[in-house]
Amino acid sequence: MRWVWSPQHRHHDPEVEFEESSLQPAFEHAGRAEAVYARLIADEAYDCVAARSFGVDVIQAVHDRGLVAFLERGWQQYQTFVRPAVHVVPDVFAPDDLWRGMGPGSEPVAVAAQAGWWAFETTTPLTVGTYDAARSAVDVALTATELVLAGDPVSYGLCRPPGHHATSRRYGGYCFFNNAAIAAHHVATTTGTRVTVLDVDVHHGNGTQEIFYERDDVQYVSLHGDPAVTYPFHVGFADETGAGRGRGANLNLPLPEGTGDEVYAHALRRALEAVDAFGPSLVVVSLGVDTAATDPIGRFALTPDAMGASGAAVASLGRPCVVLAEGGYDLDAIGDLTHRWLTGFLGD
Repeated sequence: MRWVWSPQHRHHDPEVEFEESSLQPAFEHAGRAEAVYARLIADEAYDCVAARSFGVDVIQAVHDRGLVAFLERGWQQYQTFVRPAVHVVPDVFAPDDLWRGMGPGSEPVAVAAQAGWWAFETTTPLTVGTYDAARSAVDVALTATELVLAGDPVSYGLCRPPGHHATSRRYGGYCFFNNAAIAAHHVATTTGTRVTVLDVDVHHGNGTQEIFYERDDVQYVSLHGDPAVTYPFHVGFADETGAGRGRGANLNLPLPEGTGDEVYAHALRRALEAVDAFGPSLVVVSLGVDTAATDPIGRFALTPDAMGASGAAVASLGRPCVVLAEGGYDLDAIGDLTHRWLTGFLGD
């Protein structure tokens, strides 16, 4: 299997995050990708490929230009016009009902308020190198996608930062640009074929769902923790099935806390049946290994063996797959868990 990575991810390496009313060590940091890299590079069955640059147009095809511009300049402008800060987080958010009935809102002039215009939560700080790292994650995703479009049956993109929580115009959930959505949109629009995004992260990919909710060329299927008790809380319920042309092209399979191997395998079979019925030319897998029992912020109880079984189940679709890294926060296990999933896909 050929897999893709970029050392540029190291430029985004937050030390802290603000969550549950406290400042705490960051769960999403550069060590995550380094651990996966170390595990895959040690296995001769995996051939590492360097990411190539795809530019910004592919990002702006999915994300608001204002979001892209803010992520490019926001950290530096904060240092200049507010105060020096290693981690930039929002102070004031901008929900639409603040100006309901008063006309359309617009991005604040004050730099201190701009983060709250483009972000939807506080756990995702901007750092000096966030933009470069987020751009590189997109390049990783699209390089892996091009390998499959050129004939590889499967490839893996070690994307970091992850992406599935980023909506068309907001960042959050450790995500800045939606790597999987950008890859899926690229395939759907350049080939004119159907694409599925299969999300197996323990957290619902609210961003991917929002981006494709009214489209019928990209299906979104997600297995995740019940949003009644699991991040991102507000989105990911079973009755969210798409709208307009996209009605029926969105499938959420929320699962209870403590979900183990057997229950998960049953849900995955149901997900794969829906994928097969949709008939995509290619499947983009948002691979989060935070479903493992040892994950510090996941709520499932999957064993390492379940990772390999899940990879094998997805391979049974017999469709080309681009597998992209999302969550997984057990630093001691993330490399092995990722390797097990990919090796299961390969049938080893």
